[in-house]
Amino acid sequence: MLLYEHPLSSYAQKVKIALREKGLDFTAERPADFGTGHRGGPLGQANPRAEVPVLIDGDVTLFESTVILEYIEERWPEPPLLPRAPAARARARLTEEVCDTQYEAVNWGFGEVLWFRRATGDLAGRLKARAARQTAELQAWLTERLGEADWFGGARFGWADAAAAPMVNRSVHYGLGPDAGSPLARWHARLCERPAVAATFAEFDAAAAQMAAASEHYTTGGRRRAYRDHRLEWMVRSGGVAVVLAGLREDNIRFSWPHGE
Repeated sequence: MLLYEHPLSSYAQKVKIALREKGLDFTAERPADFGTGHRGGPLGQANPRAEVPVLIDGDVTLFESTVILEYIEERWPEPPLLPRAPAARARARLTEEVCDTQYEAVNWGFGEVLWFRRATGDLAGRLKARAARQTAELQAWLTERLGEADWFGGARFGWADAAAAPMVNRSVHYGLGPDAGSPLARWHARLCERPAVAATFAEFDAAAAQMAAASEHYTTGGRRRAYRDHRLEWMVRSGGVAVVLAGLREDNIRFSWPHGE
């Protein structure tokens, strides 16, 4: 299997954790056209959105991380990531949905300021403060769902843990992690002890260490950040309309397919 991915993509991390938890062999490749929006290269041909992750398994090509996760779970059901009971399965999927939408958008917005310097001065401070408050709110929601269990599914690591892992870990990287000794902090510590998760987090750390040097590609237009759905909503409602307008003027942001060009 071939996985087009980027180590900083929370969606790709979720898929890699699932593949590794199931003991599956795959090759991870960072496409040369990642972040450009170009549709002529391998990534654009495999996914019209020109986004990662993309899983290629023989003659099967899939994009959208949740669809990929469902394919992995159905093709390789052991060890299971989803619980058996319908209500528990729905609960896991709901946790994933919130992480993939609201939580990812907050993390992405914070990164736009921290890594890509989309805003400076007072605006940067306001955006980062908004992200910090929302991160705490999302972590409180996750803590309530975790309860006293070791994992979101109870006694076993599962679907919701794989989905939440990249989101909470990125918050930790930003200095916005859960309070020390809290249930969510203890959960994160358990995560880091799992080989599948530890390997994925190590790849994230290595890529994050290079972001200061790579960020110029995204401000000069060599790469363009994808402003879409919840990400765009977050920036607008957080007071960053000027950031979006500047990105349009300087052509260093992009929107998803279809482009209508």
